[in-house]
Amino acid sequence: MATTRIGLDRLPPASRAAVEKHTGPLLTVKETTEGFNSEIAAHVTSATGTWHIKGLRTNHPRAWTQRREATVAPFLTDLAPTLDWHVETAGWDLLGFEALDGHHADYTPNSPDLPEVAALLRRLGETPCPGIELRHAEQRLAHYATHPADLHHFSGPHLLHTDLNNTNILINDQAPQGNRARLVDWAWATRGAAWLDAGYWTIWLIAAGHTPASAEHWAAEIPSWHTAHTEGITAFATANSNLWSEISTADPAPWTLRLATAAECWHTHRMSL
Repeated sequence: MATTRIGLDRLPPASRAAVEKHTGPLLTVKETTEGFNSEIAAHVTSATGTWHIKGLRTNHPRAWTQRREATVAPFLTDLAPTLDWHVETAGWDLLGFEALDGHHADYTPNSPDLPEVAALLRRLGETPCPGIELRHAEQRLAHYATHPADLHHFSGPHLLHTDLNNTNILINDQAPQGNRARLVDWAWATRGAAWLDAGYWTIWLIAAGHTPASAEHWAAEIPSWHTAHTEGITAFATANSNLWSEISTADPAPWTLRLATAAECWHTHRMSL
């Protein structure tokens, strides 16, 4: 479920002051609407720079996602915006990321962004998984797999993002080709099999208009995809079909219904092979 947003001006004065110790007095504040997990989300500027701020109350049920992002951020060189500062005061946990230029990735068929996203996922696949506390893919999917024996396909030692929503990928067309994409929102960073992010991307590609075969063609641009067993991919498609069915039933918003339809489409395709 989406978290209710509030404006930066509603922060306690002590929290605002803690932010401005890092930024200096804020000159502009632009609230943003992307994402579902943050109570505070804003682009801010001061005389010394520009940042994207994310925040949750420290007693929020998902406050752990802020700590997860702060912990994983130092290991995401060339993958994600730099975390410049992290403050926790007056009941608020706030992260200050460098503000990136760029547009949200376009996942539609024939989009020029697709090769850049594939290059990003290849870089992620080459990034060592840090020795920090992370959730495990097989644990996250345990409730949704049809057969417990399928879960071993999802386990592994690799760093995963797992939320390949196109709004979580920013494309800077002015950057060198092949290095234009960055992943934001690492709240759901996970340890698991290297090919899973290509699988998560497949569902979002289908939701953007690809056929399952076309989506899997793009997944195959990621080397780790070729390490997956056929039955493992099918088990993953099945688990995600069950997951998105549950999500869309609890929150039947247009975007959740679109993802549930895409996940079921992929599941049907895999079962026909």
